[in-house]
Amino acid sequence: MTDSEEIRVDLSSDSPTNPEAPPDTPSNQGHGDSSIQLPVIQRQDSADIRRQCWVCFMTDEDDDHDNDHSDEWVKPCRCRGSAKWVHQSCLQKWIDEKQKLNPSVNVSCAQCQTEYILVFPKSGTLVYIIELYDKILYGTSPFAAATIVIGSIYWSAVSYGALTVLQVFGQEEGKAIMEGADPLMLLIGLPSIPFMLIIGKLFRWEDQVLRLWKNHYEKVPWLGYVIGEPAHDVRESAEKILLGRDSYSDPISSTRLFCGALILPTVSTLFGRFFFSSVQSHFKRSLLGGMTFILAKGFIRICLRQQQYIRHSKRKVMNYNDVNQPVDKSTSTEDH
Repeated sequence: MTDSEEIRVDLSSDSPTNPEAPPDTPSNQGHGDSSIQLPVIQRQDSADIRRQCWVCFMTDEDDDHDNDHSDEWVKPCRCRGSAKWVHQSCLQKWIDEKQKLNPSVNVSCAQCQTEYILVFPKSGTLVYIIELYDKILYGTSPFAAATIVIGSIYWSAVSYGALTVLQVFGQEEGKAIMEGADPLMLLIGLPSIPFMLIIGKLFRWEDQVLRLWKNHYEKVPWLGYVIGEPAHDVRESAEKILLGRDSYSDPISSTRLFCGALILPTVSTLFGRFFFSSVQSHFKRSLLGGMTFILAKGFIRICLRQQQYIRHSKRKVMNYNDVNQPVDKSTSTEDH
């Protein structure tokens, strides 16, 4: 539907437009002009006659009665009918909600998908430069933050690697090794130390020992007196406890692994000083201390896993009696 239509009728004396009109009527006689032009009839869209805001649903009549709400009308898209007109202030609030505090986001009509044309007042040169600088900072901030985080992790790893070298080789010998090494090798080798410790922690050699002992128990039966014999009735859940398949998706398990890997050089140095103080080489003393700590911890872990496996395999569900107390199954059978 167009906004307005003009209807014009031209009547000629020789060929009248209305064939049903009598030929001798006064309307067809006594006129000097050859045509008669009727008045223009204006036919307008109903939305132009009665405008209604599709946000607040107020009309022209409401604006006339409420002077405080009188606002400019705008038709920002190709929509017709009730969605054609909207208050300027109402549309501004709706656009702000869609942009979500980001003025650079383009907003379109939800019905016809026409992008709204937003025009800002002209700003001065200084304001333009400041806004341009702010946009550049806004766009590069995520990359700058990622660079800072990665750089912090890298240099923390370098510092940790240098501290580990001083702990394991001793202060004097460790300093001499780092001073004589190539700088590029130090920048690559030192940060790799904590990552290698974490990767080594991922390998659970205790689980492999438990699996071998469970499959070849008959060959080393004396080990059963130390950590316990395997249970005869095996369930899948008990097998998982025996093999220690903890999920690293658990945040607590991940943090435990991370802390255990990074604290290993310090513990190795302490074990070496306490148990192998007679060894002159600082590096050999730390190496022996680390191996002792790993083996001792692994043996304790194997014993714990085996005991958990035995207890879980012998788990039993009891009957329920009237007084909410578990009773033995044999007693319950005799009662019935």
